[in-house]
Amino acid sequence: MRRSFAFRLAAAFAGVGIAAAALTAILVNLAFGTRFTSYLQEQRHVRQAQLAAALADSYSRMGGWDRVDLDTLAPLALMDGGTVRLVDASGRRIWEPSAGAAGSRMATMHRRMMGGGPLGPALSFPVRVNGAVVGTAIVRLPEPGLLPQDVTFRSSVNRLLLVGGILAGLVALALGVVLARRATAPARELTRAARAVAAGERSERVAFEATDEFGEMARAFNSMADTIGEEDRLRRAFAADVAHELRTPLAILRSQIEGLQDGVVEPAPPAFESLHEETLRLSRLVADLEALASADAAWFSLERRPVELRRILDDTVREFAGPVDAAGVKLLADFSDVIVLADPTRVRQIVGNLLSNALKFTPRGGVVAVSLSAEGSDGVIGVSDTGPGIPADELPHVFDRFFRGRGSRAGGSGIGLTVARELTRAHGGDIEVASKPGAGATFTVRLPRPSSESAGNFTGPSYRPATVGAEEGGER
Repeated sequence: MRRSFAFRLAAAFAGVGIAAAALTAILVNLAFGTRFTSYLQEQRHVRQAQLAAALADSYSRMGGWDRVDLDTLAPLALMDGGTVRLVDASGRRIWEPSAGAAGSRMATMHRRMMGGGPLGPALSFPVRVNGAVVGTAIVRLPEPGLLPQDVTFRSSVNRLLLVGGILAGLVALALGVVLARRATAPARELTRAARAVAAGERSERVAFEATDEFGEMARAFNSMADTIGEEDRLRRAFAADVAHELRTPLAILRSQIEGLQDGVVEPAPPAFESLHEETLRLSRLVADLEALASADAAWFSLERRPVELRRILDDTVREFAGPVDAAGVKLLADFSDVIVLADPTRVRQIVGNLLSNALKFTPRGGVVAVSLSAEGSDGVIGVSDTGPGIPADELPHVFDRFFRGRGSRAGGSGIGLTVARELTRAHGGDIEVASKPGAGATFTVRLPRPSSESAGNFTGPSYRPATVGAEEGGER
């Protein structure tokens, strides 16, 4: 049977309370028993001291041992129900009140009245007069703690401890239930909100403000729900954009093909050129979606090795010579010799997406600059443009999946920057953007450099130039 965490927490509180009460009762019982036994022992010593003092007083008054005077001490000697025997220094018996019939009956009567148990071992103590030992008293008294009144007293104390332990356990159980429900209230609220979000209520949030772990959990859940909601919104927007971009070329293809079938359109080169252009448009859109899927899988398919980053950037810049001339943009390059630990094909894809993105937003006559340098343990690639820049409210979302800025132009799906970010992170690197409206944008990619040993064994890459001109950059 499944038990809730609140039930287990309440049971834990009750268990701790009962265990504490039981431990306290045991310790109190042990301490009380020890002290009570010590008290009874002290009482026996007091009785022995009283008897010794009475015997010494009789010896002093009578000038020696006098049996008649000693008999007057019989009630004192036998009042506890024990036995007394007085011997001299040679061990000869001088006086023993319990030996006679009267003394024996008196001792038995007192023992019955006191409810005493068996007699304890014989104890000897000297009788001193003026510092000299004039005799030895041998006493046997009932065992301490076995008297009915002693047993009754200890039983009453134990009952009080038992009742106190039960009450403490009940109080602990009640407090445990209250505290457990209060402690688990945030978890129940979080569970309710999580189920609501799972059921499609993306606006559901946890209303719990605190500085403890539950507060952190609530804030993390709300942040996760915000991210899920934003991704849902972007996914819907992306689906609408893709549907819109698919609708146009498909409508053109359909009308052109139907025109050819009906004989309305002549099967001439202009018609085939239009069909080819729309087919290429569809191919570019599919290529963008494949690029995003490839970036997601890059975490598992990277072939990282020490590569000369300058050679990769040189090749990529040369491949963009045609698009740069067509856009009427000036391309500047400033490269240092840097070796990084990376997959050459993926690095070309990163730089190609950034260059493609920069060309889209750089007006004719503008400048796109690509730089390469080494900073600490990283190789740093910079791609900047003199375009309109990125609005401040859009800057945190530039790399978000499916995000397209307000100023994005037609011709791309808007996922190129997402691909660049995922590929950079897959290399263990980082990518960031800095921009001010009207002052262009600068994208900075940091890739880890190899250790000195692996760099020393570098023999140069053996790769073929990748075609990145067809890659679509993200739109910002």
